[in-house]
Amino acid sequence: MNQTKYAMSFTTGGLFYAESLSLLDLYSGDWDNVSRKALEQNTIQSRVVSTAKRVVREIVSRLKMLEEEELALLKESSSSEQKYLLWLGICRRYRFIAEFASEVVRERYLTLKYDLPAEEFEVFFNSKEEWHTELEKIADSTRNKLRTVLYRMLREADLIDGNNLIMPAMLTKELIHTIAKYNANDLAVFPISDSDLQKAI
Repeated sequence: MNQTKYAMSFTTGGLFYAESLSLLDLYSGDWDNVSRKALEQNTIQSRVVSTAKRVVREIVSRLKMLEEEELALLKESSSSEQKYLLWLGICRRYRFIAEFASEVVRERYLTLKYDLPAEEFEVFFNSKEEWHTELEKIADSTRNKLRTVLYRMLREADLIDGNNLIMPAMLTKELIHTIAKYNANDLAVFPISDSDLQKAI
């Protein structure tokens, strides 16, 4: 059994593209201050305080995974690159998602299997369950919600389309270099070929 448990608290929302950029505008080096301001100003425009707190906490936990240089790039890059960076933050926050992205999504892309049926999530979940007993405690309803949210994130990050077909990540040289500077292995969470990576690097 793997002693490092998966964090599985990603059932809140999806990529949170617009909301993440709004919170990033409040950032000046202190994430606690971002959370406070976001709730005071109701930055995410939620009518329910508990929902606002949950969403702000979730977004901040992802943005905190990005390095300062990556955050700077997130502010000034194109919408496509911004979505890729937000996806990167999600994968760093949730190892389960990162492993699904590299072991299932990218692997299928590399082997020219461009579809991503729901069954792939089930097979992946079952395989991880053998090593992570915390997954055994997850109810079927929650498991379905996790799959739904994960696929929504992939769709909103433009990594799969509306028919669950895998879309190649069009990473720029600058983005690749920035990510690789901190951990080149993180590039595996994107559907991109080894040859394309080598050309870019």
